[in-house]
Amino acid sequence: MTDQSTSTGSGDASADDANRETTDQLAFQNPVTRYPVIEPPEQDQPEPGLDAKLLPKSDRGEFSYRGTGRLEGRRALITGGDSGIGAAVAIAFAREGADVAITYLPAEEPDAQEIKRIVEEAGRTAVLLPGDLTDKAFCESSVADAVAGLGGLDILVNNAGKQIAQKSLAELPDEQLVQTYEVNVFAMFRITKAALAHLQPGSTIINTTSIVAYMAPEVLVDYASTKAAINSFTKSMGQQLAPKGIRVNAVAPGPIWTPLQPTDGQPKEELPTFGQSTPLGRAGQPTELAPAYVFLASPESSYVIGETLNVNGGMPTP
Repeated sequence: MTDQSTSTGSGDASADDANRETTDQLAFQNPVTRYPVIEPPEQDQPEPGLDAKLLPKSDRGEFSYRGTGRLEGRRALITGGDSGIGAAVAIAFAREGADVAITYLPAEEPDAQEIKRIVEEAGRTAVLLPGDLTDKAFCESSVADAVAGLGGLDILVNNAGKQIAQKSLAELPDEQLVQTYEVNVFAMFRITKAALAHLQPGSTIINTTSIVAYMAPEVLVDYASTKAAINSFTKSMGQQLAPKGIRVNAVAPGPIWTPLQPTDGQPKEELPTFGQSTPLGRAGQPTELAPAYVFLASPESSYVIGETLNVNGGMPTP
């Protein structure tokens, strides 16, 4: 594999080196102070939002994630892999030796191109699949195109999500309700169904759920209910596919700083204190999720099935 400390070309090598030193996920460090407490300004991005415009910038692992070859030769499809958690997973998988295909909306092309660059700098193949997951045909074709581009499929990460805060159910537009379920739930069903024709024993499926499946905020009624559905899907499919040697698990993030938040995923007035209510006192960074996905994708977790792995800064869960 290639050197994973390649600069972004920003010209500020000393800042890049400092970032690596202070956030390296393998370094012994205090999790409270690994990242600073962020106080994001009130900001707004139109959906779907871009990492490139996020203030402050998030850490997706470009400088902080070091691979150890745990996914060497594997082939992964990651939905919503252009930004936020999906981008961090794509970077980590590539640094661990996997080739990666990512789906994303066409409006997210700048972020997708950046992830492609990082994956290829790690010496791996990157396949870009722009399209809309509310389209059943795209869900099916994205799997076929990933298989064609990667030469097969070993890992599926159902990660893409839609989250829009609404003050009350009375104000929740039916269009939003339908789209949230189409992206968060129906696409997961459709893509998983299409992927089953290609997954062999030893393959893994990882779904992104959320802390809100257990601690549902009053402003996220539709989103929280989809995440509870993802938990149940994970457990049901884990049992169904275990005899075939295909493992299904989930990761439940807590408050993670991604473009999902300023695109109306949170009330604007709450952005400056985002994540500060966790026991660690800060929001998480996308790269802090990546090792959980790597673990569930690797043979190290061969006896882990139907698990929801919580990565939430210490927020209590069932």
